[in-house]
Amino acid sequence: MNTRNLNLKRLIVAAAVASALIWSLPAAAHCDTLDGPVVAAARKALDSGNINLILVWVQKKDEAEIRNMFNKAVTVRKAGGQAKELADMYFFETLVRIHRAGEGAGYTGLKSGPVEPPIAAADKSLESGKLQEVAQLISKRMEQGLHRTFEDVMKKKKYNPNDVAAGRAFASAYVEYTHYVERLYDAGETLAPGRVQKEAPGLAHSH
Repeated sequence: MNTRNLNLKRLIVAAAVASALIWSLPAAAHCDTLDGPVVAAARKALDSGNINLILVWVQKKDEAEIRNMFNKAVTVRKAGGQAKELADMYFFETLVRIHRAGEGAGYTGLKSGPVEPPIAAADKSLESGKLQEVAQLISKRMEQGLHRTFEDVMKKKKYNPNDVAAGRAFASAYVEYTHYVERLYDAGETLAPGRVQKEAPGLAHSH
């Protein structure tokens, strides 16, 4: 295997681990933003009249409610102007709330503002079809974390056995380092789709 392919393989592994780590945390807020994929799909669905564009973002059990709200929104927005704006926003709110509930996440309203760097990079990679940029971003962050925790342990490793405070500082650093390594290792075996199927059966997406 040449160097280029080896580096790409390492980047892909890093991205896979990072993806799993994201799934091990509470659901990110990207999907409840006005610039997120759920609202983007809702805009296209309302403009085109094609509800299938948004059904993929909710569970099958919620499909009837979404269809009902979609039809109402389509009818009201025909009035144009403020009525259209209010109908769209109400539908966005309903769709995102139901989507978040399907993820097992709370909903505190639609948000605006810049998207977090890893999510922005992930979205960009899907648009470009290239993984390198997002993989490099994640790989760099993980490597920094490993170096930081490792170096902290090494600094505290050689302590006077009679200095209990120093020993406890080492023990704390040791636990942090080994648990960090363990989390990265375990995350490499965690697949996002499995988590979706376990916690939200029928949800047809992986974010």
